Amino acid sequence: MSFSSLSELKKKLDDGQLTAKKLAERYLERIAQHNAELNAFVHIDPEHVLDQAAASDAYRAKHGARVLEGLPIAVKDIFCTQDGPTQCCSNILKDFHAPYDAHVITRLKEAGAVLVGKTNMDEFAMGSSTETSAFGPCRNPWDSNRIPGGSSGGSAAAVAAALTPAALGTDTGGSIRQPASVCGITGLKPTYGRVSRRGIIAFASSLDQAGPMTRTVLDAAMITAAISGHDSMDSTSVNDAPAVDWLGACDKTDMKGLKIGKPKEYFVDGMDAEVRACIEKALNHCKALGAEIVDISLPHTESAVAAYYVIAPSEASANLSRYDAVRFGHRCAEPDDLLDMYTRSRDEGFGTEVKRRILTGAFALSSGYYDAYYIKAQRVRTLIRQDFLDAFEKVDVIATPTSPITAFNIGEKTDDPLTMYLSDIFTIAVNLAGLPGLSQPCGFANDLPVGLQWIAPAWAEDRLLSAASAYEASTDWVNQTPAAFGGNTGGAK
Repeated sequence: MSFSSLSELKKKLDDGQLTAKKLAERYLERIAQHNAELNAFVHIDPEHVLDQAAASDAYRAKHGARVLEGLPIAVKDIFCTQDGPTQCCSNILKDFHAPYDAHVITRLKEAGAVLVGKTNMDEFAMGSSTETSAFGPCRNPWDSNRIPGGSSGGSAAAVAAALTPAALGTDTGGSIRQPASVCGITGLKPTYGRVSRRGIIAFASSLDQAGPMTRTVLDAAMITAAISGHDSMDSTSVNDAPAVDWLGACDKTDMKGLKIGKPKEYFVDGMDAEVRACIEKALNHCKALGAEIVDISLPHTESAVAAYYVIAPSEASANLSRYDAVRFGHRCAEPDDLLDMYTRSRDEGFGTEVKRRILTGAFALSSGYYDAYYIKAQRVRTLIRQDFLDAFEKVDVIATPTSPITAFNIGEKTDDPLTMYLSDIFTIAVNLAGLPGLSQPCGFANDLPVGLQWIAPAWAEDRLLSAASAYEASTDWVNQTPAAFGGNTGGAK
């Protein structure tokens, strides 16, 4: 039962084979057994989890089941929750308790979900390995010496090791899709504006988007259906977004008539040869399912990383200026004056990577450099978006590798931030263009999971779900689980 999908567990709950309380107890047992090794969860309140589950059972008995009734879901430590701390895995927010729930948390509660705890992450979502967390690094269930990706690495590891059947993450430059890829699970980043950002601690406001991390494509659709929708209290939430038949889109079992774009810029030198072989094999499989593979070009892809690492740090430097030790958060001991309180509190509270990005962003926005860096990066962003618009005139979806490499060793890239930044080279452009993207498992390279990324036009998540569902239904990759945690497949460990 541990590695069951969300939809399988829902059926057992609906059929009376399980109660929400029994299910919660099972996952709490697995967390107690395995979390010390993985460090996937940074906060758990077992008593509160069981209270939620008991309330769910009572609601089902009296009113019937809501769409996620009794299903355990973990949430990244970036979502504000009234129950328990919200710390963004940063010392500057140590023991901070939010006075309200994020909009997506409210949606999950209204759908009947049982929230099982907060998962580890890179500090303020700044990283690709979950090594910058103030709570220490998270580890990959396929090899505990390796990273689980980032910044939503705790959510990815928890799902991959079956400490929870599903989790929420956020994606600013690939932070759902890249960890999903290296942990061998499914991760969906919706179109920017599809899901409310209210109550998500901001990193880069024009890029951040919440989404699900699950075992299967259908599970991702179930959660996205529950959390998406207009929020009048979020100015970036779109109130006339085209509707999607989230569950119906997952019924597809073939790809007849589907035109899949294969961008030449995503198959480059330096990519792991075994990763490339997995992706090529996956595309050939799609062709056998009836798809047409169309060679396309996204010519400004090579500029995406540079543009992102001007825009994202610039927005981060503005967003993180609010952490000044005045109203909440860490405050240094015995400051000499107001300026000393500001500087020492921020220096003590923020980690190295967060400081690096604040300084980078502040420089890019400074007088004399704003036009040269920030404005130019925004112009490049427009060109990247136009590349996708042009491509989608020829194809229905685009398929690429999610990551050019598999999970690397913990500590391997911490002293080389530029190399670390390249981990998201295939995911960043999707955020810059505001498009939906999905990563799903498609094989193994060096005994470690590889992810296939699907990209669709804005608001066309149904195309992602249909293509990914057809691929999933005709392969067995989704059923491969790490043996070290009771699964059926070996790994590099």
